[in-house]
Amino acid sequence: MRIRSSRPTRRAAAGVLAGCVAVPFLGLAAGPARPASADTAPPVGGPLSTAASTGGPLSTTGTTTTTGTATATGDTATTASAGSGACAAPDRAALAGFFDRAVPDRLTRDRVPGAVVSVVAGDRAVFTGGYGLADTRRGVAFDPARSLVRIGSITKLFTWTAVMQQVEAGRLDLDADVNRYLKAFKVPSTYPEPVTLRTLMDHTAGFEERVVGVGARTAADVPPLGEELAEHLPTRIRPPGEISAYSNHGAALAGHLVAEVTGEPYDAYVQRHLLAPLGMTRSTAAEPVPGHLAADLARGHDSDTDPLKAVPFTFDRLPPDGSISATAGDMANFMIAQLNGGRFRGAAVLGPETAERMHRRSFAADPRLGGYAHGFMDRTFNGHRVLMHDGSWEGFQSALVLVPGCDLGLFLSANGTGGTETLGELTLAFLDRFAPPGAAAEPAQEAGAAAPAPPLSRTAPQAGFYTPTRHNESTIEKILVLLGPSRLTVDGDGTVRFKGAEWKPRGDGLYVRADGRDRLVFLQGRDGRRYAATDGPAHQLMTAAQGPILNLVVLLAFAVAAVSALAVPVAALWRRVRRRPAAATAAWRAARALAAGAAGAGLAFLALLAVQLFGDTGDFLYGPTTGMQVLLAVPLMVLAMTAAAGVCTVKGWRGAGVAARVHQVVLFAGLAALVWFLWQWNLIGWRF
Repeated sequence: MRIRSSRPTRRAAAGVLAGCVAVPFLGLAAGPARPASADTAPPVGGPLSTAASTGGPLSTTGTTTTTGTATATGDTATTASAGSGACAAPDRAALAGFFDRAVPDRLTRDRVPGAVVSVVAGDRAVFTGGYGLADTRRGVAFDPARSLVRIGSITKLFTWTAVMQQVEAGRLDLDADVNRYLKAFKVPSTYPEPVTLRTLMDHTAGFEERVVGVGARTAADVPPLGEELAEHLPTRIRPPGEISAYSNHGAALAGHLVAEVTGEPYDAYVQRHLLAPLGMTRSTAAEPVPGHLAADLARGHDSDTDPLKAVPFTFDRLPPDGSISATAGDMANFMIAQLNGGRFRGAAVLGPETAERMHRRSFAADPRLGGYAHGFMDRTFNGHRVLMHDGSWEGFQSALVLVPGCDLGLFLSANGTGGTETLGELTLAFLDRFAPPGAAAEPAQEAGAAAPAPPLSRTAPQAGFYTPTRHNESTIEKILVLLGPSRLTVDGDGTVRFKGAEWKPRGDGLYVRADGRDRLVFLQGRDGRRYAATDGPAHQLMTAAQGPILNLVVLLAFAVAAVSALAVPVAALWRRVRRRPAAATAAWRAARALAAGAAGAGLAFLALLAVQLFGDTGDFLYGPTTGMQVLLAVPLMVLAMTAAAGVCTVKGWRGAGVAARVHQVVLFAGLAALVWFLWQWNLIGWRF
């Protein structure tokens, strides 16, 4: 699960809103981290574990990719993976030296209390280590064999593995309409193409983003998964199979399908069919964490508080997307199984053919870019094919990286919101050391004669503002689109400037970032939407109506009109002081007062909206806040007052002077601009 509720993110988002709202109005508490248990790692052949991760630390990490041969969607044939680059066989001493040097300084710099790590090579766990504190309040050191961390969206890898188990058993079909398996509710048929398990695994189902209400403070606030999905399934905003847009709800839906066809609740299924066979005895998908494990659960921390503040335990209303808590040692077992055909010691969670199939590339917007391999993020680092996932959940940042060509796996987790940069740097440094640059590796593709042509067409770069494809369009969360656009420009020599970097053209529509860490291709969907697709997230060109420039102009126009409304009460007061008779009819005076009141209410709404977003938006994780629900009554008041002002204006028009008429028109123009803004961003009514 990927929830952006840390203060730096809130400040950045609110700062952009301030630019759209306020500007037009002018108006280690833990101590130095040190190795805690690198020397007490379980011996080779001892109990091991697994890891999984979400979409945080690695989501902004650049990658270098190599040219592939096809965008794959079928299952009828397999092309072999190309050779990998040179691999540096890791040993315990080399790994201990690397992490003992690299981890403590980064934890101190980023104000993260602690971290755990596990590394596997082939069928062995070769290193586990703990650094710093798992709990600053109790002073408990991180122990990779005992300390549980909340792995967030790495949970999805367990969900996808469960899906492949049921595909192997013949109960699920990756390419069947998911509605075939749903009993209590159905996915709306918004487009001719159905949502399938394959599109859920590739994050191409076309669901919009939904964040409000995905967490809960108590177990009693978590409804059964089927009920949660039936009530809050996101709107489909694009055809399936077109472009990836990371979706927590999509993963939750996949986990629900496993529960539907097996008759087992998700957490029980994971415990019985994955954790137990893999010897992950100190891991769980249950919330709250069972009593025998609860005392060893690490605590997440807000890195922006001084002293560091622990983040309360938050329940996940979508368990298949992020509920697992695990030790670094247990995560090693999961990685070993993934690298060894689904087997860990004598147990098999997948057959070898199914395990191989799971690691085949299943989607890429363009074959030259990174993509997905049945739920794994499929990238290339240093010429090596890498399957990975990362995770972020309320004070924890985690990452899991597999390098199949090197039989190498890495799991990292840090218990502070500042851990995103920490883990990203450590991952790149680890790959540079133990999977250094070598021969290019081509991702294994799923292909076949029946595979459909890619649904996107290449196009020239178009300057403008772009937003991640992972966004909302139908609820109040749409306002987040306005808060973080990325501007793209094109120089005369064809250089693209985007996301703070330069991208050089390399021919055939491919652009490579100046540092070589990322690639970019411009694409157009069947409905005309334009995309900038990278090795990581894809971005969608914003319409002019959504762009920050037009919205700034609109808000500025409203601000000018609203400020001018101050003339109405000032003029009335002046007449009263001078004891002059009213200059117009009662209807006209009412029209003026109502229009001025609507403008004032609109100003107040925008100011309070900015305050809401400057505040602790983490509360929205639990659902709409009382303050926001009350605040959203104001736009309805503005509409009612504007309508009443219009009626009174018509009645009193003839008795008004020319200057008053002109000013009233100015007020209505400003109010019209405000209403358009409120409508554009779903701020009229309670659209949660």
